[in-house]
Amino acid sequence: MEANTKQVSAVLSPPAPHMVGDGFRVHNFFPSGYKIKMSPFFLLDYNAKIGFSARNEPRGVGVHPHRGFETVTIAYHGAVAHHDSAGNSGVIYPGDVQWMTAARGILHKEFHEAEYSKKGGDFQMVQLWVNLPAKDKMSPPKYQGIKHEDIAKHILSDDGDAIEVIAGTYQDTKGSASTFSPINVYNARLNKGGKAEFSFPATYNTGLVIIEGRIQVNDAEVAETDQFVHFKNEGTEIKIEALEDSVVLILSGEPINEPIAQYGPFLMNTAEEIQQAISDYNQGKFGYLEEE
Repeated sequence: MEANTKQVSAVLSPPAPHMVGDGFRVHNFFPSGYKIKMSPFFLLDYNAKIGFSARNEPRGVGVHPHRGFETVTIAYHGAVAHHDSAGNSGVIYPGDVQWMTAARGILHKEFHEAEYSKKGGDFQMVQLWVNLPAKDKMSPPKYQGIKHEDIAKHILSDDGDAIEVIAGTYQDTKGSASTFSPINVYNARLNKGGKAEFSFPATYNTGLVIIEGRIQVNDAEVAETDQFVHFKNEGTEIKIEALEDSVVLILSGEPINEPIAQYGPFLMNTAEEIQQAISDYNQGKFGYLEEE
């Protein structure tokens, strides 16, 4: 193995699932599933592929608050409708991304999209919580709804192997989402035998989610569908090869080396800021959003 290879720390199988509302059956890889360093990514909920039966009343999660971070939802199967108290709404379909900056405070709700709910079918999503630096935690909320066709793509081969650059930069291809700190979020879509190489600073926390397929990492470890590959904070280069047709979510970012205070849906720096968030929420300062 080359000296500058970013070596694998662990290949992690999904923890036991739990329900978020009645619409999301998730495996929490971190922070509760595994105690691994992934800042600025604070949480990774992975809804492995599951079939939902047809239903007239959409499943989902009702109105709830957030402050101090961003929620990033990446759709692979199924469809989710979003509404928030800043007046944003949108539906994400397979390949789409919803990037919501809660920042100083927002209420939102997420439900299966009505037509998908009536038909049922496969459902597979990733939701990330991306921490914000202290200086940005009280900035205005915003919403980026990014359609699959608008995601920047870096073509790797004539066979259709490609890197979708959701955020950050891959070689000379700049990502579609704006971020508050240096973050790389990619989808690698590789045919069997397809290869991709990545280069991230040694200090960046880095991991891969195998959404579909089976890959070999750095000519050594093999990772299967639904597993998470975590890397050591040393070396810079990663190579992956698809052992079958594969989709891989790549996460790498510069750690935010600041204290963290977390309580439920609030992610701040101090206990006092958490108390203030609760107080502001109770006083209606996060706005208003109807349940239905």
